[in-house]
Amino acid sequence: MSGLRGIGGSQRLHRATLLFLATGLLHAVPASAAILIENVRIVDGSGAPARKASVLVSGDKITAVGNISAAAGDTVVDGGGLVLAPGFIDTHSHLDRTMFTARDVPAAVSQGVTTIIVGQDGVSPMPVSKLAARLEMEPVAVNVGSYSGHNDLRRRVMGSARSHATKAETAAMVRLLDADMKAGAFGLSTGLIYEPGTFSNSAEVMALAKAAARHGGRYTSHIRNESDRLDEAVEEFLAVGRETGMSIKLSHIKIALISRWGEAKALLQTLEDARADGIDVTADVYPYTYWQTTMGALFPDKKYDDPVGVAWNFRYTTPPGGLTLTRFLPDPALERRTIADIAAERGGDPAEVYVSLMREAIAYEKAHPDADKVEAIAGASMAEADVATFLAWPEANICSDGTDGGHPRGYGTFTRVLGRYVRETGLLGLEQAVHKMTGLAARHLGLADRGLVRPGMRADLVLLDPETVSDRASLADDRAFSSGIAKVWVNGTLVFTNGETQSARPGAFLRAQHSTRK
Repeated sequence: MSGLRGIGGSQRLHRATLLFLATGLLHAVPASAAILIENVRIVDGSGAPARKASVLVSGDKITAVGNISAAAGDTVVDGGGLVLAPGFIDTHSHLDRTMFTARDVPAAVSQGVTTIIVGQDGVSPMPVSKLAARLEMEPVAVNVGSYSGHNDLRRRVMGSARSHATKAETAAMVRLLDADMKAGAFGLSTGLIYEPGTFSNSAEVMALAKAAARHGGRYTSHIRNESDRLDEAVEEFLAVGRETGMSIKLSHIKIALISRWGEAKALLQTLEDARADGIDVTADVYPYTYWQTTMGALFPDKKYDDPVGVAWNFRYTTPPGGLTLTRFLPDPALERRTIADIAAERGGDPAEVYVSLMREAIAYEKAHPDADKVEAIAGASMAEADVATFLAWPEANICSDGTDGGHPRGYGTFTRVLGRYVRETGLLGLEQAVHKMTGLAARHLGLADRGLVRPGMRADLVLLDPETVSDRASLADDRAFSSGIAKVWVNGTLVFTNGETQSARPGAFLRAQHSTRK
């Protein structure tokens, strides 16, 4: 069996022989279903060095990797000497907002992403069972998995209440969470900086986390504070892992307080110390120094008529010249303009102008209850050196935190890592970066059949040119396709080629595999 992947032999085996050796049943895989991708360098997602080989895909799985001959009827793809890697896994995506209206999911496939994990920041607008059912009826181009979102559990039980949950309300949320976990949710997500989750206390969060842990689930969190109370927020986060024993992920790790820029190593040391104490803590990170969120995030006390908290943020985290309106349905002409520019035009104090803009957004939302995402802002409040330090941490995988438009990370995260941080700066090696996008991400999610180019794995694959791969999206052109992505397959079906999305919708709903705890 020296021609099979992993044995390391150089013998060239006929495709039929490989199928027989791999399955024991030659007729089990029809010849017409096979795709042979040859003349490629394989970066297999494990972190191992690239090597020349061919990959045989039969149906939705990789059948063999090695020195393979084509059989009659095979579709042969000449990779032109490019790199073939596992499809990228976006562990923190918000493309559930648009994937049913843009079922080709261009933001994902155009940068090589084949799997998205949604229900992030505490937001999962529908029960996971309904999401799975809808994906069955309306499949999309990529695989989709989901967390159960704390904020939406809270809304379903408590509406918009600005109070701590009672025992009865918490119990009701636990019942909803149990149903989501049984339907395949990966675990619990929180967005403790956002309404209504920000009004919860640690006891409420812990009760829900323990419920998810009983199902063998995971915990991912946009922590309560990423600036002046960062240490306190990180401790609240770590306590979940300490008390439940579940795997915990710090969402889109960052330091937003200007006076603390440069402290990334200290934060990572805190996480390393927690790991040494037995807490399975990881993080995901995107390669930008600016974020995108709702305008309400800059009101620390969620009093939207009070400019004091906004003024504090303008001074210590995000100056108004670095804060851009990326979406503003009340007056779209203001989009792509900074708060500083808008304040200068209106002749007002930036914090006061921001409050007035928030007031306009709230009024618009009340008048248009069916409007989708009335407003959004992008703010520069991270140091490049900190971003690089987080990217290099061995337990940090890559995520986009992206949507279809607004922030360029939606279309450019993964290719930016490969272009800027691999080819241009050398912060990461190619194999290391791909591992962070694939094998490591799969391990962090407990995905056993994706993230590696190996026989028996699902055939999620990306063919890319490491010499030209790069992001093109920007705040000015937020939906620009990346360069250097040649082809993308999801479950063995081509979904992106020649710079265009395809008509196929082969994505699957990914049901998390849990080991129930007592």
